[in-house]
Amino acid sequence: MRFASLGSGSRGNALLVEAGNTCLLVDAGFGPREMSRRLERLGLTADAVDAVLVTHEHSDHIGGVFACARRFGWAVLLTHGTLAACADTGADTRITIIDSHESASVGDICVHPFPVPHDAREPVQFTLADGARRLGVLTDAGHVTPHMVAMLEACDALVLECNHDTAMLGQGRYPQALKRRIGGPWGHLDNAAAASLLSQIGAEKLQHVVAAHLSEENNSPALAQAALSAVLGCTQDWIGIATQDEGFSWREI
Repeated sequence: MRFASLGSGSRGNALLVEAGNTCLLVDAGFGPREMSRRLERLGLTADAVDAVLVTHEHSDHIGGVFACARRFGWAVLLTHGTLAACADTGADTRITIIDSHESASVGDICVHPFPVPHDAREPVQFTLADGARRLGVLTDAGHVTPHMVAMLEACDALVLECNHDTAMLGQGRYPQALKRRIGGPWGHLDNAAAASLLSQIGAEKLQHVVAAHLSEENNSPALAQAALSAVLGCTQDWIGIATQDEGFSWREI
């Protein structure tokens, strides 16, 4: 199994996961032209992607999903609530409704959705497994729940939201209402919350930890790396960073 990011942040998100003969995207916040460009950077064409798993309906995650699905023939998997929140999916889009508590097989990958607290209709995140290895993906959650911890136990790799540093958010130029939304229980995980989650899961098997969905305004890679590395007792540069413009390149599990 291997995984890579096409970009991570408020201007667009997409994560590639490949195992056996199956290649999935988690979210598609980029339109067809930009998606093709970013896929090419990782050595793929759009034809290599089988389906898109959608976490929720916010534009940085779903903005390119249906246009790409129509252009490239991708299947789209999402919860009923997320579908209901979408204005236009296109009549010819292949859509499969997933249950936030039930696993589903997509080719050679077993997908395990789980609900998260976020200000969307029916948001989920995922673990993805190939029978031997397991990748955990958690972005866009306002606080850590016991169920989230249980779902991410004993992963071999983890892509984990470190959206903001609380001091930077508090001192920054965002309007107060937006600060409350981001830092509230239905917003985004800050560095300390992400580190707390990491401390609660079994980290013995972790081969990769990548900090994702960093705010370009209210965080820095160094602060996110410092928070997560302190929990794991590793060097800061062992913690990967998913950037907005470059994402990160392929990582093997």
